[in-house]
Amino acid sequence: MEILKEEAEKFNIEITKSMMEKFQIYQDMLLEYNSFMNLTAITDPYEVKIKHFLDSITLLGERKLKQGANVIDIGAGAGFPSLPNAIVRDDVNFTMLDSLGKRVNFLNAVVEKLELKNAKAVHMRAEDGGRDKSMREKYDVAVARAVADLSVLSEYALPFVKEGGYFLAMKGTAPQEEIERAKKAIKTLGGQIERVNEIKIEPLELNHTIVVIKKIGKTPSLYPRKAGTPSKNPL
Repeated sequence: MEILKEEAEKFNIEITKSMMEKFQIYQDMLLEYNSFMNLTAITDPYEVKIKHFLDSITLLGERKLKQGANVIDIGAGAGFPSLPNAIVRDDVNFTMLDSLGKRVNFLNAVVEKLELKNAKAVHMRAEDGGRDKSMREKYDVAVARAVADLSVLSEYALPFVKEGGYFLAMKGTAPQEEIERAKKAIKTLGGQIERVNEIKIEPLELNHTIVVIKKIGKTPSLYPRKAGTPSKNPL
């Protein structure tokens, strides 16, 4: 895990020995479970460290994950970006939402193995969670990594975010067209694009962007629409 520690330092992120041990266990579990269920196409250990772990914790550069913040990860999959951030920031609470029970079981197994008190996985579709009174507009930050087109993703994520909070969408290197398509949806859902940050990761020339969306008003009660509708008929 030395490469992760060294590269994280370039983003002013400290990876301690204890964290490195947790990352190693996480990597081992990811590759073990991936042998019998589809979690990631990336199986080279070096690439896991860079493309999954380092890539995920670049979110910390946004300075939106304040101490005690409640964060929801939409479509958490194998735990990216939430689990790497939960390892580094034990003062932030992470809820990982995923619609596939097998993935949720994996996430909870990792959480238990690593003894993470600040992370949990929930088996639920985003459209259902966004209408649940216990979850709707209860989070300081929503995060998502390459889940869907931004217009669809915004309908999944923004209903969870409280006014004044943020949605951080991790996207590719050229998201301009996607952002243009999503502007109407973001405004309708109570959001406003604050900025788009370019992230450059030197190893493997891995570059991406983070679209920073601020929640400036409540999401109308009509949204999110019923399961399946946002993807079939984007706003």
